[in-house]
Amino acid sequence: MPKTIIVNDLMQTGYRYQLTEPTGRNFAVNFKPELSPKEMLSLGVFGGKYLTDCRNEFPASWFKGAKLCHEFHDPKLNFFGVNASQSLQIWRLNNWLHPDDPRGWFQWYCRYYLGRRHEDDARQIRRWRAFRRHLSAVIKNCDKGDFTCRKKQRQALLHWAYDSRRV
Repeated sequence: MPKTIIVNDLMQTGYRYQLTEPTGRNFAVNFKPELSPKEMLSLGVFGGKYLTDCRNEFPASWFKGAKLCHEFHDPKLNFFGVNASQSLQIWRLNNWLHPDDPRGWFQWYCRYYLGRRHEDDARQIRRWRAFRRHLSAVIKNCDKGDFTCRKKQRQALLHWAYDSRRV
């Protein structure tokens, strides 16, 4: 029997979804993120502002060691210490959001990772795959392990579950 999650946070009230796959498994064959949501949160992504009002929806273990700031977006909390985010307003203007995931790609990924499968999966996976071009740019232009090279691009890659520390 699939588990039903009911969401009540600052951006969604009464939204429901079902977990139909085991957590962290049975991903689409063309979707192989390098980082889990827990790893991303502990590294420092989105200036610590993401998911600060959503703790009831996601496993408590994801928030142990997470770098979060409920009050404001703090780029110093990001692994590379830079702002690599675009505002939610920009995401809305570009029609990058699905109504079921009003916070964007990372919210979709967290729910996918938990086991939700959704009508928007194929589009989000295409967007994730397209973002890989930034990894190629880091590999081409930076010495391996030089975290001072293309910090903003490296941080953005972390936001998309690509582990830019490996290159």
